[in-house]
Amino acid sequence: MGHVPTATVGALAAVLTGLYFVLPDGVHFTMSVFIVAAWFLTAICWLAQKSADYMHKYDSHNEIKKKLTENQVIQTSQISAEVLEQTKIQFSTDLEELKDRVKIKDNEIEKLKIEITNLKTLVEIESLRTELTHLKMLAAQENTKNRKKK
Repeated sequence: MGHVPTATVGALAAVLTGLYFVLPDGVHFTMSVFIVAAWFLTAICWLAQKSADYMHKYDSHNEIKKKLTENQVIQTSQISAEVLEQTKIQFSTDLEELKDRVKIKDNEIEKLKIEITNLKTLVEIESLRTELTHLKMLAAQENTKNRKKK
């Protein structure tokens, strides 16, 4: 923003101060209240701008923002069909093992099976791996609770 608010409120305060002498005596008290308020706001705006300048070490306020995509390096790696199939098989066996240990809703298991068959990217693999790890943790917690009850 720069000093635009300070200049605007300062101009308003100057105009009100000038009008004080032109307007009739009946409005002098009201005008003096508005004049004091306007000069107070001018001082506050000026102090706020000085504080912002200090905090940003006098950087320019009109810097051009760069897009994040220009600075990011995108890494891609190819996985072979064999590795993909091996991962699908591993996830399927993990899911079947969890199905026996945890009483998960059938629709959630079916959703995960569909996700396993549709795996194509490393991101999807990592996402599914995280979800399966979460389910394993839930299974371990459930087993711990069952042991404590016995």
